[in-house]
Amino acid sequence: MAGESQRIIFYPSQEPLPTPSPFTFSVAGSTTLSLSSQPAFRYANLFLRFAGLLFSFISAICLVFPSPQYRNYEPSTFLNTAELTYCFIVSILASIYSAYQLFKGVCDIAYRARFISDKMSDYSSFILDQLVAYLLISSSSILVLTIHRIIPTTSVWKSAVVSASMSCITFVIIAISTLQSGYKLCKRLIW
Repeated sequence: MAGESQRIIFYPSQEPLPTPSPFTFSVAGSTTLSLSSQPAFRYANLFLRFAGLLFSFISAICLVFPSPQYRNYEPSTFLNTAELTYCFIVSILASIYSAYQLFKGVCDIAYRARFISDKMSDYSSFILDQLVAYLLISSSSILVLTIHRIIPTTSVWKSAVVSASMSCITFVIIAISTLQSGYKLCKRLIW
């Protein structure tokens, strides 16, 4: 036993296996995409973007066209109020942004079209979601303060209340979308 040499077996180091990301597409043996090859959160994101578009558009419409049962409404009262104008502009911006994200999401799923690279899309979506959410919550808070100064029996007051509630719902939807885009960005950075 003393004369036997010890045998050392050397195994080459293995490369770490890449962690699979749910954000990559793998279509094995097929050139067409099926709906089952898409992650479920993409469809949830589309639903959230559509809901954000719907509620922000309702918020903007309520500010411009109050209840039809009141015939004495003049659009000049809306245009002369800076707070209502600001809330209207923010609602329109949120509608445009939600429509863009919805269109981009549908194109990404249906045609695998990319407007911009995935990395740039993740960064821009995360930053712009936060910006739109901030604008929505600031316009909602301004609208709530304006509601307290308007006479409660007028049609502008009722429209402002509906618009404020729709704007708050839109904020919650955009905040959830921000969490999703932040999750997607973190997955991209970590993996």
